[in-house]
Amino acid sequence: MPRSGRARAAKVGSRREALARAASTWSRVVNANNVSAQLAGIPTLNGTNYAMWKESVEIVLGCMDLDHALRMERPNSTTENPNTDKIEKWDRSNRMCLMIMKRSIPSTFRGSITEGTNAKNFLKEIEQFFAKNAKTEASNTLMKIVTMRYKEKGNIREYIMEMSNLNGKLKELKLELSDDLLVHLILISLPAQFGQFVVSYNTQKDKWTLNELMSHLVQEEERLKRDKTESAHLASTSQDKKKKRAKGTAENVPKQKKHKKQDKEFTCFFCKKAGHIKKECPKYAAWREKHDSGATAHISMSMQGCLWSRPPTSNEKFIYVGDGAKVKVKAIGKYLN
Repeated sequence: MPRSGRARAAKVGSRREALARAASTWSRVVNANNVSAQLAGIPTLNGTNYAMWKESVEIVLGCMDLDHALRMERPNSTTENPNTDKIEKWDRSNRMCLMIMKRSIPSTFRGSITEGTNAKNFLKEIEQFFAKNAKTEASNTLMKIVTMRYKEKGNIREYIMEMSNLNGKLKELKLELSDDLLVHLILISLPAQFGQFVVSYNTQKDKWTLNELMSHLVQEEERLKRDKTESAHLASTSQDKKKKRAKGTAENVPKQKKHKKQDKEFTCFFCKKAGHIKKECPKYAAWREKHDSGATAHISMSMQGCLWSRPPTSNEKFIYVGDGAKVKVKAIGKYLN
């Protein structure tokens, strides 16, 4: 091969090696970041979160493929079958499990737990240290199921799943409730708006499973929400009409008050009472009839001899005669003497 060809091949080889080293370095960085992120998901163990801590440890170890020592016993080595690879895998898993579990346990708890070399036994010892009284836990869980009540603003599916989860905890404590009993507990815990639904179920001969009950209740809840929305719309429309009527009445009231106020501003100079003027005063009109007879005005029963006439104004339409009777005026004019 010519020198130029060999030099070109050497450059290509060096580039490949550099790329391989870079890829290996990047892979280690990514793996390190991934491990750190997974370990950060394990909470620090305290006196109240053992169940959450154990679940997080098992999830993280399973995702990292390091839970081999927790699931299986250490393989035996014999002359015929040394099991070298399996033993190495188990030892590595056991070592990593112990390191990861101890990392999330405070030093105050480590002194109370016996240091062991087996991850599975170490986890069992921690479980015994934080174990609760089975009878007390079963009693509390059962009391919670019996006293649970569904709230109107909740989600019926989540509510049923929560009660089913509590029943699963009772099953672990060897106190399982039957599906029929759980269905009845759910029905009696529903609010009053589900009353028609409960009566309908009780009148049927068939029994529903928990999944069937969940499906029917979800449909019933959607129907109730739809009916409630329609009722709210009708109520709001009715309230709007009432507000409009009230607004119209409120607008009329100030006008009436305004007129009354204007009337009160006038005072009669004759009777000294408020609300009218002198020429509209009935007492003044009666006084004029009594004291004005034959002086300046006369009453005529006929228009004969009338030189000129005009219709009466609004204040001249009626007069009071001597006996107090009210007489309508047709015209006012001047007669021949």
